[in-house]
Amino acid sequence: MTRQFPLDLRWPPHQRLDAFHPGDNAAALREVEALVMAPRHPWVFLQGAGGTGKSHLLIGACRAAADAGRDARYLSLASLPEPRAEAIAGVDAEGLVAVDDVQALAGDREGERALFDLFNRAKGGAARMLFAANASPAELGLRLPDLVSRLSSCIQCPLYALDDDGRRAMLRLLARRMGLRLDDEVLDWWFARQPRDPASLIALLRRIDRAALAAQRRVTIPFLRELLNE
Repeated sequence: MTRQFPLDLRWPPHQRLDAFHPGDNAAALREVEALVMAPRHPWVFLQGAGGTGKSHLLIGACRAAADAGRDARYLSLASLPEPRAEAIAGVDAEGLVAVDDVQALAGDREGERALFDLFNRAKGGAARMLFAANASPAELGLRLPDLVSRLSSCIQCPLYALDDDGRRAMLRLLARRMGLRLDDEVLDWWFARQPRDPASLIALLRRIDRAALAAQRRVTIPFLRELLNE
């Protein structure tokens, strides 16, 4: 159930560290970048609500490690079939191991024990670990005190949601990487009519990119009206 980079091409191209608009999360981004590049950097635990960029940072870190010629593995605990303990136990403690959705293990005694063992195996070798969850280790409802202690020993990095200005900057950054230009009036029209959570914004941007490429058209309000059937 682990994922090796960069061989898994299913991951969207925007999930890279250099495509992450930090907003108020610059400190967390710096810690993740340092973890990828510095072998002795302390491990990092990201905490934040949905839409704050946790998975983006974990997948981006794996991509950066793989681009540097290092082993990298990404594991979303929420996507694992039960029993999760077996899949966690099968993770190789090598290179960078990024563990997402730690909150999914709350109350799963065997799963918690397996993550505790993975932590210890990685600590005993040359691996580095990066974690993410929707709350701090002490607030996740984990039943294994030793696991809470291990996770709490990591650098704790809270993540904050982007405001509308930050979301616009995020879209412009991603659009530039796609070769698109988003003018202010286009973003004004877009934000007044469509959901503004990051996942919805990125999904629509990717749809716009495909449609603009196919039609060989600039992104304008008439183009968006046509695309969205308004």
